[in-house]
Amino acid sequence: MKEGTYGTHEVKIVDRSMISITGVAKLVSFDDEEFLMETIMGNLRILGSTLELLKLDTTDGIVKIKGKINSYTYIDEKIKNKESSIINKLFK
Repeated sequence: MKEGTYGTHEVKIVDRSMISITGVAKLVSFDDEEFLMETIMGNLRILGSTLELLKLDTTDGIVKIKGKINSYTYIDEKIKNKESSIINKLFK
């Protein structure tokens, strides 16, 4: 997938219980409290509780998440994959 082929970037939250994001280049990591992704407008972090991935469309760059949405923040620093960080620590 090439960055910039996803059209526009949009974040839509419905009743703090569902969030839809377009323009997603890569879903880096997620669990029931945090989602980290790269979008065409920067790195995005979503925090909440009982978060679940409803849809991941890598062709069109769409992510949908349900659960209690507490916040979303664009972060400037490069985000690291949690799994690769753990593996790197184990083999050092």
